[in-house]
Amino acid sequence: MNDETSKKQSYDQQSVQVLRKQANWENLYFYQKSNVLYQMTYVFTKRFFVRGDRTIDQMIQAARSGKQNIVEGSADGVTSTEMELKLLNVARSSMKELKEDYEDYITSRHLNRWEQDHSRYDAMLKFCRKHNRIEDYQDYFEKWTDEEMANIALTLCHMVDKMMTTYEKQLEETFIKEGGIKERMTAARLGYRTNQREEIAQLKKELEQAKRRIAELEAQLDSQGR
Repeated sequence: MNDETSKKQSYDQQSVQVLRKQANWENLYFYQKSNVLYQMTYVFTKRFFVRGDRTIDQMIQAARSGKQNIVEGSADGVTSTEMELKLLNVARSSMKELKEDYEDYITSRHLNRWEQDHSRYDAMLKFCRKHNRIEDYQDYFEKWTDEEMANIALTLCHMVDKMMTTYEKQLEETFIKEGGIKERMTAARLGYRTNQREEIAQLKKELEQAKRRIAELEAQLDSQGR
């Protein structure tokens, strides 16, 4: 291995230490469910609200904000765990707002809220737990009643919030252990300097060994009369 290759690997190692690996948000269950909520809310508001109702835009924007801030937070998390946590909190707030709108809809229309004692509660819960992607839901968007859609949306909102709470705790633990980008940059720099000092010390040691060997060879030559 030549010196240039060794240096390149050293720099690559520092880069890995400084920049966090970006989470693939498309594989996060709470992102997948938030995408379902956005698509479902779009259809729900178009089907069951009177055109011009301001609630339509409010609900769609809340659902979109939840989904998009998860994406933006994951992207920003490469350099800033703090920013990722802030954006995830914005996403959670948007989902809580959306949840409130669905609850208001059920209450104002005198529909049934599917609690644990409701005959369809267990089946709904099982379905929402098992299915995360939009493909699992979209065939029902034009078939479900407003009561069905609203209760399923409320269940998804609850699940997304719970999953995001767990995810945020994991990020907080990582931040405590590894610090932010400034701390990681400092650690990487200190590691680089430590490596330099070790390399210099090793070179000095090898130089002293070489000098002693030369002295030994010269002594042998002198003893042999050159």
